[in-house]
Amino acid sequence: MGKIIAIANQKGGVGKTTTSVNLAASLGVLEKKVLLIDADPQANASSGLGIDVESVEIGTYQILEHSNTPQEAIIKSTSPNVDVIPAHIDLVAIEIELVDKENREYMLKQALEKIKEEYDYILIDCAPSLGLLTLNALTAADSVVIPIQCEYFALEGLGKLLNTIKSVQKIHNPSLDIEGLLLTMYDSRLRLSNQVVEEVQKHFNDMVFKTIIQRNVKLSEAPSFGESIIAFDATSKGATNYISLAEEIIKKNSN
Repeated sequence: MGKIIAIANQKGGVGKTTTSVNLAASLGVLEKKVLLIDADPQANASSGLGIDVESVEIGTYQILEHSNTPQEAIIKSTSPNVDVIPAHIDLVAIEIELVDKENREYMLKQALEKIKEEYDYILIDCAPSLGLLTLNALTAADSVVIPIQCEYFALEGLGKLLNTIKSVQKIHNPSLDIEGLLLTMYDSRLRLSNQVVEEVQKHFNDMVFKTIIQRNVKLSEAPSFGESIIAFDATSKGATNYISLAEEIIKKNSN
């Protein structure tokens, strides 16, 4: 039975796409069958795995519209065991188009029911907003990973996201869990980074992943080569961190 995990935070620049791409690649390397769905109109997760976004004909947009099946949109990535449903350039218009549709929050959930069994993990890279796209992802997901950067305004906006998750649980998806809060962009030399880690762990204790993603130049370079950190530099700190996160998630879900 596949597990659907949304990677969400309405704040931009917290490491959502970096986490989606590299967690997918890490789970793949650990021999799990993974589908990565790019639900962000910026399409960075697609290009981050070497997909030419300009040439995408069928993607997340068509899946949400129900004009194509997920099977028709799936592209094999260069990462072992990782398939991708890329973002289509039209995705930016989907919020307006779905607005008067019945069951508009369930479009992604309905589409994924057909393929859920074929994967161990389905990861959804969400857009940096709490609009209809992210709502579809949270309604379809079994759980959500929330990346939080170790910086000054880290916890700002987190309350809003947690409230959104609560209302999704209440109205659309009672079984939605929080998989964990993931601390990203950690720099051990900065006092602020350490303070944020302490504060988040104090507030949310068990909800925080033990793995912390450290600031790593290689991590920011990899996407420009269309590669995951695993393919780009398997010995880097970034690769070690994401493999560790993947192991933590696998362990948590095998209990």
